[in-house]
Amino acid sequence: MNHLSYMEKLLDGVEVEWKKLADVFQLKNGYTPSKSKKEFWENGTVPWFRMDDIRENGQILDESLQKVSESAIKGGKLFPENSIIIATSATIGEHALIRVPFLANQRFTNLSLKPVYKDTFNNKFIFYYCFMLADWCKKNTTMSSFASVDMDGFKKYPFPIPCPNDPKKSLEIQAKIVRILDAFTAMTAELTAELTAELNMRKKQYNYYRDQLLSFEEGEVEWRALSEIAEYSKARISYTELDDSNYVGVESLLQNRAGKIDSTRTPDSGNLTQYNPDDILIGNIRPYLKKIWHADRVGGTNGDVLVVQTTDTAINPRYLYQVLADDKFFEYNMQHAKGAKMLRGNKPKIMEYLVPIPFASNREKSLSEQERIVTILDKFDTLTSSITEGLPREIELRQKQYEYYRDLLLSFPKPHSDEAA
Repeated sequence: MNHLSYMEKLLDGVEVEWKKLADVFQLKNGYTPSKSKKEFWENGTVPWFRMDDIRENGQILDESLQKVSESAIKGGKLFPENSIIIATSATIGEHALIRVPFLANQRFTNLSLKPVYKDTFNNKFIFYYCFMLADWCKKNTTMSSFASVDMDGFKKYPFPIPCPNDPKKSLEIQAKIVRILDAFTAMTAELTAELTAELNMRKKQYNYYRDQLLSFEEGEVEWRALSEIAEYSKARISYTELDDSNYVGVESLLQNRAGKIDSTRTPDSGNLTQYNPDDILIGNIRPYLKKIWHADRVGGTNGDVLVVQTTDTAINPRYLYQVLADDKFFEYNMQHAKGAKMLRGNKPKIMEYLVPIPFASNREKSLSEQERIVTILDKFDTLTSSITEGLPREIELRQKQYEYYRDLLLSFPKPHSDEAA
């Protein structure tokens, strides 16, 4: 059954009214109380939500990781319970339903129903429909030094009211959608949890074999500083040669050695650091995120990503990638990282990192051993990290299947003029 016939059956001939987001919700920005005022942060009782809360506890929240005191509340007013917070800068589109009166930081815009619509909506229906809003937000950002949502367009985003002339039937339709999505969400979460448990077991196995393969007997290995076998790229590339597939910002590098995705933004001026096939790109912000990619094309990146390229033909670039993708390297990088608010890798110290070169005195034997190690570790990489094969792909497919059916359930028919727009 296609989504249109399903929606027609669900709506049973009733109309759908579309309202601008700002007409239905009061939109207010979150804020961070002054850190210089200790009284704002001592003996806190007021929930203050940040992105960490969503990452730690999910998207339906009634408790925050951090609390502030009542004296920190601007104007003495909290955001009301059953409001939505949605990130309109930084990690754009992430959102949550908050079940208690609260505050949130400045990354979030708060959506609270206006009094006239208090009895019009099911709160979980709003929460689910905000996934559609989140997709729109990700596609409508302003191009500046810091990504943020086009707020003029945000305020005009169309929000549906099914069966507006019969509030009871409208709520019944919303409740049915919520019941289906709740059940599908629970089923998807269970399947994902099982796959994730298996993936974690495989990763432990992988780390064990990685340690074994990169541990050499004395006399079989020579340790060389990274600077002896590699250097940072000095080449530059014009923004005109870059697109979403070959421009790599730190946000398009995936955590935990999972490679990269296409960039959502590309530069519109200037020259950037060039990378070439076989170069190694390392995210230099928050090294603990373990962002690293072995390049397979020519492209460009910015100052938040390091480009390491081999200078010694006796080093297999893929072998060097596997050495730098090891936890030992990221632990070393964290030990020497700088910055109070935003940790960055220490570029000179990174070049001092010691790389094991097997059978360094025998070039042919060394390259053969490097290739043997690479072949084994690449197989484990595919199973534990690849987003095109292995367990991560299974998890991704489950999520995409869920999103597909969720979007079908939320795809209300629009007037032809709106669809054309």
